[in-house]
Amino acid sequence: MEQPHNTIESQLLLRSQGLFATGAILIALGAWLVYATLLAAPAGEGAHHPPATHEPHETSDHAHPDPVPAEKPADETHGHEEEAATVPAWYSVLPFVALLLCIAILPLSRRTEHWWEKNWNRFLVAAGLGVVTLAYFAFLFHHGVHDHVTGGHSEPGLQAAFTVLKNALLAEYIPFITLLFSLYVITGGIVIEGRLAGKPFTNMSIIGVGALLASFVGTTGAAMLLIRPLLTANARREYVAHTVLFFIFAVCNTGGCLLPIGDPPLFLGFLRGVDFLWTLNLWQPWLFTNSLILIVYFVYDTIISRKEKTDAFAPSRQDGPLLSMQGKLNLIWLMGVIGCVATLDPSKPFPGTDWHAPLYFREFLMFLLTFCSLVTTTCEVRLKNTFNYDAILEVAALFSGIFVCMQAPVMILNVYGKHLGFESPAAFFWGTGFLSSFLDNAPTYVVFFETARTMEPMGPLVAGVTESFLVAISLGAVFMGSMTYIGNGPNFMVKAIAEKNNIRMPSFFGYMLYSFTILLPIFLVMTLIFL
Repeated sequence: MEQPHNTIESQLLLRSQGLFATGAILIALGAWLVYATLLAAPAGEGAHHPPATHEPHETSDHAHPDPVPAEKPADETHGHEEEAATVPAWYSVLPFVALLLCIAILPLSRRTEHWWEKNWNRFLVAAGLGVVTLAYFAFLFHHGVHDHVTGGHSEPGLQAAFTVLKNALLAEYIPFITLLFSLYVITGGIVIEGRLAGKPFTNMSIIGVGALLASFVGTTGAAMLLIRPLLTANARREYVAHTVLFFIFAVCNTGGCLLPIGDPPLFLGFLRGVDFLWTLNLWQPWLFTNSLILIVYFVYDTIISRKEKTDAFAPSRQDGPLLSMQGKLNLIWLMGVIGCVATLDPSKPFPGTDWHAPLYFREFLMFLLTFCSLVTTTCEVRLKNTFNYDAILEVAALFSGIFVCMQAPVMILNVYGKHLGFESPAAFFWGTGFLSSFLDNAPTYVVFFETARTMEPMGPLVAGVTESFLVAISLGAVFMGSMTYIGNGPNFMVKAIAEKNNIRMPSFFGYMLYSFTILLPIFLVMTLIFL
């Protein structure tokens, strides 16, 4: 494994840490000042109950702090003639579709793959299509837009476009990217090493621990934390690619459905009013699916291991402790981030009190914890992880456009979503899952969430969505992001790390051969049992 320790690279990394830490704190302070000077005063008595973080796409009739299920019928009575008259045109979704197709196709073409690798080019595509969306609202929409930050309603024209931009960035993008950035940076400062040998049981244990951690530190964080110990343990083995694939299946995807911080789609649901602990209700399909994946892996790797040379299972190193961890202080910062997400929801009182956290106070503290991680973690520890900001910059660049472009289709779904023909949990699972396999699972989750929200209730409601539908949408977005390399962000990240360690990974369609053969039967059985 490569271990860059040269002085120049160390200095560059230290400098980048300082720049990112300073930028993060400045952004957080800026958001705090925006709230204090612009939002607090006009919100008046509702200043403690900003609708932005929970109801970013509801109409003005629902701009209240608590997504109470009883309000759902009002959504239907509101949505008839007046809503239909102000729904965006069908072609307003084209920038959103184009951006998702760019994400799916450009990395696959030899002519564009190297151009697409640069985050600046990704940002240009995302921002350019975002500008097209804003131009539609400014010059072609001719209606006002509900302001999810202040609860008001804009005038048509440029003010409507500005409101769309504010809804996308202030209500959704800032909370979303703050969480991912915090988890990414903090877990990047934790290094796990040891005298591990890549035997089937050892590998299965690492993947199993990663699947558990994924729900509590995020799929990106768990992948960053454990992929290198896994590769080190298997450094002497000839057949390693299948182990990395199962790692992607479980750690980068199916393990992350128990908490909103586990996977980006679930955090977007949290921003729309889903309770922080509601996803713990998914523990049965989570346990069933991940257990089957681990069992299949153990049997498969046991068979493959018979082809290895006799010395393939020697420990990766002969001295030192069996297992060691550096950067332990980051565990404290990590728990702090989880605590911020769980308790500092601006639309709900802090547990045990009547105090409501001000808007962006949660994000301010998360940036502060990230800054603490950067200050207290030595450069050498992050270098052992070959830590860099490329993966999180890719997410930041793409989602800056995704959140803007998806405003139009979400507004359309608020009115017409109930007519799309999804009438059962199984239909929502496979519909969400199919799109999550080939597009990004976070915006796919939003599309189906808003679709289910417009439908007539068929049981208990969670954030205005029939609970059985929400279960299916959540599982479909999280689980079936594992079907392709492009289904979830960490998939490609792990693939790239493995290839840099001289592991020949399957092609895009070679990966799908594995995922369709192994995962589809598991998902089918899971559907029959739980949905």
